[in-house]
Amino acid sequence: MAPDDRRRMIVRAVLPLVVEHGRGVTTAQIARAAGIGEGTIFRVFTDKDELFDACVEAALDPGEALEMIGEIPNELPLERRLLEAVDALTAHLQRIGAVMGAARAGRTRPEEARNRKSVTGDSRRESFEAMHRAVRELFVPDADRLRLPVNKAASLFVSMLFAQSRAMPGSPETTEMIDVFLHGAVSA
Repeated sequence: MAPDDRRRMIVRAVLPLVVEHGRGVTTAQIARAAGIGEGTIFRVFTDKDELFDACVEAALDPGEALEMIGEIPNELPLERRLLEAVDALTAHLQRIGAVMGAARAGRTRPEEARNRKSVTGDSRRESFEAMHRAVRELFVPDADRLRLPVNKAASLFVSMLFAQSRAMPGSPETTEMIDVFLHGAVSA
C-alpha cells in the first residue's frame, strides 16, 4: 500500500478512538483499529502528535457533508433543502469539535506544537469556502424568489448556522433558525 493511502487508512481508523480516548489512545489500540502492527504507525507518522494533527486535518475535510448536500434534490422546497443541509453541516461541525478538542487537549510537548505547521488555518478557510459554495447551490433554484443575491443569501445562512453553536441535526432550534431566515422574525 502506498504511504499516502496507508496514512489515510490509519487516520480513518483512529478518528473514533481519538474522539473517545483523546491523547490517551494507545498505539496498541491504534494498531488494532487499523489492522496493522504498532511499528507501521511510526513508519507512516513521526510520532503520535503528527498522527493527531492528521486526524484534525481529516476532521476539517467537509467532503462527506458536501457529498450529502450535493445529493439534496432541487425539487424539494427551499426550506426542506436547507434543513437537510443544516443536518449535514451540523454533524460535520460537531465532528470537527470533537476531534480537535480530543486531539489538542493534553498535548504532551507544547513547545513542539508551536513549531509544527498549523493544519487548521488554510484547511479551515478552504472548508468554509467549500461549504459556502455547496449551500449557495441550494438557493439557485429559488433565485427569482429571493430578496438578496444568491451568494449573499448563502453567506448569511452559513453565518447563522455557524453562530448556532449547539444545535443538533433535526432539532427544533434548527427548524426555527431556517424559519426566521426565510420568513423573518416579525409577523406580518
